[in-house]
Amino acid sequence: MDLQDLGNLAQAVGAATVVGGTIFALIQFFEYKRQRQDAAIAEVMRTFIGAELARALTILMEMPDGVSVEQLREKGFEAEYAGVLVCTTFETLGMLVYRRVVPFALVVELAGGIIVVMWRKLGPWLIHTREVQQQPSWAEWFEWLARQCARHKDERTPAYVRHADWTPPRL
Repeated sequence: MDLQDLGNLAQAVGAATVVGGTIFALIQFFEYKRQRQDAAIAEVMRTFIGAELARALTILMEMPDGVSVEQLREKGFEAEYAGVLVCTTFETLGMLVYRRVVPFALVVELAGGIIVVMWRKLGPWLIHTREVQQQPSWAEWFEWLARQCARHKDERTPAYVRHADWTPPRL
């Protein structure tokens, strides 16, 4: 093997190293994206099993659809706090969906109905709050998410009907 052959071999090894490194970097990039999405999904799940959100939803479920500012205030601080908590929670979730950090399909399956119901109940109160605060963007992502969920949620076939024949994989 002469010097020319060694040079060619070194070039081939160098090219293979660059290609291998690029492939490895791409694999790591996609793995990072998947891990980031998994972490966001886990955080969303923690939010929905949290006692504070459950308490807020329980308080608001008692309210009529289109609750007025006066009706919400009559119920006291807890009810208004529940309204703000639900708005900010779904506001955050709406932004995460829009930015494609959390999959929309997961949100629709997990909480689409709750989001739509909460918007139906709190919409007029939110609009009033925007006007009073002169902040038209307040809870904008909550409204956006509720509208998206309403368009895509199939209320006619709930999961317990749609997946009645489902069986878990064998352990």
